[in-house]
Amino acid sequence: MTSILSKDALEVFIRDIFKGAGLNEEDANIISKHLVLANSRGVESHGVSRVDIYTKRLDIGITKGSSELQVIKETPGSLLIDGDGKIGVVTATKAMRRAVEKAKKNGLAVVAIKNSTHSGMLADYSMYAAKNDCISLNMTNATASMAPWGGKTGYFGTNPMSYGLPAGKENDIIFDMATSVVARGKIALAKKNNQNIPIGWAISKEGKPTSDPHEAYEGLVLPVGGPKGYGLALLVDSLSGLFSGAAYGPHVASLYRDLDKNQNVGNFFLVMRADLFEDLDAYKQRTDQMINEIKNLPLAEGYDRIYLPGEIEHNHMVKAQKEGIHLSDAVLNDLIHAAKKYDIDHTSYHMIVN
Repeated sequence: MTSILSKDALEVFIRDIFKGAGLNEEDANIISKHLVLANSRGVESHGVSRVDIYTKRLDIGITKGSSELQVIKETPGSLLIDGDGKIGVVTATKAMRRAVEKAKKNGLAVVAIKNSTHSGMLADYSMYAAKNDCISLNMTNATASMAPWGGKTGYFGTNPMSYGLPAGKENDIIFDMATSVVARGKIALAKKNNQNIPIGWAISKEGKPTSDPHEAYEGLVLPVGGPKGYGLALLVDSLSGLFSGAAYGPHVASLYRDLDKNQNVGNFFLVMRADLFEDLDAYKQRTDQMINEIKNLPLAEGYDRIYLPGEIEHNHMVKAQKEGIHLSDAVLNDLIHAAKKYDIDHTSYHMIVN
């Protein structure tokens, strides 16, 4: 069963839960908007289903609460940040803001974060850069759950990467993908909702294909495109982990299992002002032209339209703002449980719209 919840009311509810967990108003607002945005874009695996584990880590003190960014090294075009074991979404959001500021001033910026935690949906950071007329390439490493091509032991995480391209009259192009066939969070969500997963997403710990999310969660996800996905995963870990000084590969601690240690996740953001080489209006006009040319190409059999990267998620977002966000009973019950921990009355938020 599912319920439909008001997007705006859900944001306030999640914000108050994180305030109850010890975050200040600004940081609680950042993570609330991020998680609800993920749900509104149809990326439920990186949305409010993460409230339970995020608050649990705050409660036991392994994830630290609110504070300002801790800068380790800085040049006009670069920034290295110590995440200090705080909420990764908040750290990454503030880091992207600094990256855009630097890119606006200096043309481009390279920002890395080490010693951080799970940073959520990368598309959020790409969207922010694009709205500020910047091109960006963003990535993060993750807990080992995928074997290198030809291996049978987990070494790399799902290691997602995202890019954002600002457009003119058309919607910005926002690409976001795991280097595995599927983000591991989707398997965790299927496990929570007691739903099967498609064959081809993952293998069991015995190395057999499985549709059981419990077996898959104990096993390994598969790289997208075989050796190509493996190569991309290695690049993400090299820039997010090795380059930043964060943990890499199997040395990244688990968000869910390692409740006695910081994850030491790494992030890498490359942000460039969109008018670095071309006039901004000319660049945006050419991007719009490319978008329209792609969307008007002849269609293959069985297809009724061509989508740009991020367009389906954008359509989800527009619909969610108007009609609300669907949450499973399992996820909603987790939110209510989290609220009760902090003496928050969930019935006062008038979230349910059906």
